[in-house]
Amino acid sequence: MYGVLTFFSVSLLILSKATIIGDKDEGYTKANRFIGCIGAIVEYTSRIGKEEKKAMEMAMEDSPNGSNIVLHVVDSHGNSAQAISAAIDLIHKQRVQGLIGALTLQEATLTNEIGKSTKEIPIISLATVSLTPPSRLRFFIPLAQDISLHMRCIASIIGSNRWRKIIAIYEDSNTYTSDSGIITLLSDVLRDIGSDIEHHSSFPPLASLPDPKTVVREELKKLKSRQCKVFVIVQSSLPLAIAIFKEAKKIGMMEKGYVWITTDSITSLLNSVNSSVLSSMQGILGFKSYFSDTSASFRDFKARFWHKYHSQYPQEESVNPSIFALRAYDAITTMAQSMEKIGADSTAIELFQGFLSSDYKGLSGKLSQQPTFCIVNVVGKSQVELGFWSKELGFSENERSGGESMEVLKPVYWPGGSRSVPRGWTALDSSDAAKKRMKIGVPSRPAFTQFVRVNYDHRNHPHVTGFSVKVFDTVLKQLPYKLPYELVPFNGSYDDMVEQVYLKVNTNEFCSFVEKTFDAVVGDTTIMADRYRYAEFSQPYAKSSLVMVVTVQPEKSQEAWMFLKPFTKEMWILTAALGVFTGFVVWLNEYDINPEFGGTISYQIGTFVWFSFTTLFFAQREPLKSNLSRLVVATWLFLVLIVISSYTASLTSMLTVSRFKPSVTDIEFLKRTNAAVGCDANSFIITYLVEVLGFKIENIVNVSSIDDYPEALSSGKLAAAFFVTLHAKVFLAKYCNGFTIAGPSFELGGFGFVFPKGSPLAFDISEAILRVTESGEMQKLEDDFLSSYNCSTFQSTQITGTPPLSPRPFSGFFFISAGVSIMSLFTVLVRRLRNHWQLVSYIQFRFPDIRIWSWASTLLMKHYILKRDARSNNPNQTAPATHVEEELTITEPIS
Repeated sequence: MYGVLTFFSVSLLILSKATIIGDKDEGYTKANRFIGCIGAIVEYTSRIGKEEKKAMEMAMEDSPNGSNIVLHVVDSHGNSAQAISAAIDLIHKQRVQGLIGALTLQEATLTNEIGKSTKEIPIISLATVSLTPPSRLRFFIPLAQDISLHMRCIASIIGSNRWRKIIAIYEDSNTYTSDSGIITLLSDVLRDIGSDIEHHSSFPPLASLPDPKTVVREELKKLKSRQCKVFVIVQSSLPLAIAIFKEAKKIGMMEKGYVWITTDSITSLLNSVNSSVLSSMQGILGFKSYFSDTSASFRDFKARFWHKYHSQYPQEESVNPSIFALRAYDAITTMAQSMEKIGADSTAIELFQGFLSSDYKGLSGKLSQQPTFCIVNVVGKSQVELGFWSKELGFSENERSGGESMEVLKPVYWPGGSRSVPRGWTALDSSDAAKKRMKIGVPSRPAFTQFVRVNYDHRNHPHVTGFSVKVFDTVLKQLPYKLPYELVPFNGSYDDMVEQVYLKVNTNEFCSFVEKTFDAVVGDTTIMADRYRYAEFSQPYAKSSLVMVVTVQPEKSQEAWMFLKPFTKEMWILTAALGVFTGFVVWLNEYDINPEFGGTISYQIGTFVWFSFTTLFFAQREPLKSNLSRLVVATWLFLVLIVISSYTASLTSMLTVSRFKPSVTDIEFLKRTNAAVGCDANSFIITYLVEVLGFKIENIVNVSSIDDYPEALSSGKLAAAFFVTLHAKVFLAKYCNGFTIAGPSFELGGFGFVFPKGSPLAFDISEAILRVTESGEMQKLEDDFLSSYNCSTFQSTQITGTPPLSPRPFSGFFFISAGVSIMSLFTVLVRRLRNHWQLVSYIQFRFPDIRIWSWASTLLMKHYILKRDARSNNPNQTAPATHVEEELTITEPIS
């Protein structure tokens, strides 16, 4: 509607041949004597317009061919229709060859559509734009940055401080300045970082208000009542921004906890405001276009600008040039240079290409240079630089592209003097707490009242208790602020209750609107992916998965082999092997000195095997002659004592504890046999059973109370019941015998508290839940509320019984016994070899390359010689000559 009115108003201005008078009304006749004409459109009354006008005049003065170029400057009066009419008049009457000024993309497009008889000329826009010029607008050149970069810089600041909600403020001065479109653009970039615009507020131009202070104050009071405390002035004129900050300070919105962010259109002009205005802006965070203020050309321009501007506007305190003045100066200078280079007969496309191809590096930088924003913080009477932002690097320490990247900005001086990052939102003011208490929904008829129990007093007022409610109260105590609330029972399913956080449709014959019923939901609500469409969840305060509870029956299939169960297979094998090895070592020590171990080969084998077996029961009867045998057997018997005692204890436990097995372990069996299964229909489980596990809806029975499950399962009406883990824990704690958890478990998101989409409270609650969990208080609450039943028998039916014993607990004993046996075996072997050294010598002769045999034979030969010498010194002891001769004969070399 506004666009149609603007179209007709512009058309009327053109038809009535309204004359726009500029500072230089030279006329077409005079213009023909010069190289060209440049048209400029600015707003005379605004600070930006004043700077742009003065900078353009200085550019014409500095141009070497300025006397050959005519500059027509006209006033747009801050009105889109006036700006379009002035542009058409400059093209049609003054025959300008190029337009420069704060023309938006929409205004430039409408200029072409209305003035179809006018020729196309290059239009250099000093206004920030957010759209790519359409193909029919061939010669449009946006000199300022793309507005999307401004929005991305805002998003970076928001994201680095982890604010999830903001309130956007903008001046709705002109439909064609895309103020409302900026909100959509900002919302899109904020969504990429997980944030959102909670509310946006538009202010009309101050000149259109009969009482600007009152209007601004009342709107700010509405914003103050909101919990979100992050305010971003997306786009505004400087007078409106000053009015906003002055009134905000008066009503306490510049105190601790508040955040104010300003964009380039305001921050770049802060150098022009006086100290009294800055006093109301303490702690604001803003960004502005960066330009070098240390070059000689800028210092010269600044000095001359200050003198000229102050002489024309002496009432203004600060006259430092902003980025807007520099762009205007560069635009005129570049256009004049292009005209001089091309000549008086230049076409639009030649002038357009000449402007774009210019290598002129102006005061604001090159035309093709990627913009960089300087992040500043208003502290006292100055602006403190906190860092820089660019599209390529994000935050960086300096303005150069090679600067070191930073994750966050330097410390900020926030409103109220705080140095810590504000939370970004606060609880309701105490004065409004009574009338603005949070409405929190709770299930009125849960199947497990241990989590939420609703009772009503004689006045029918609900009294809500339970594990979930107690956890919520405990978590709230961890918050640094008070959060008034009231619990409201909800008579419906859990899915419906979650949706009530999102919406409630109210319809009458005149209108319909949508609003949420609850501000949050507390209960044993499982975090599900489908529910995220309607709400946001906190960190889980309890883990959960879907499990199956069934009845149990005695396990009789393996009772005949129960005696093997106390030990694992490895334990049996290791014990038997070590026993046989011990018997072999004892036999090797005893067979030539103990007649009990003598006899035939088969008899000797049977003897050492029987000896190995009887030692397990301390029933061996064979006397031992060798001390080595006694050492081996003593160590082995000590090991046997420990092992047999453990075996006896484990077998006794298995025989005395009843062993059961689940009646059903396979979910596929339940589906194949169309068995009836039970669950609470008010929960998500029935949907999960049908859509995920594939059960038929007709085989699912609704069980509304925990006390109805035992009879239904025991009687066979239900083959199984499905619970989340904590519900199953409560059920098995109350009904100790006859039921157990069987089959696979299906992981879920856990129990969480529900909040509206994008609620910042969800993050504070999640942090508080983690603190309660880490302190151990969460486990204590779970034990108090969910394990409060005492059973005379076991808390849950034993399914697996006592686990069998493995060799690991006895590894030390096995090592000692085996070590002693191995040492004894080595001793016996050495002794045997000494007595039969000639055999070793023969082996050495047959295998001369094996050094171990040479070493062994040499050692034994020394032993034999010493023994022989001992016999020769003892005349009473004789040795069989034939035997010695045989030994000596064997050791002689064989040729």
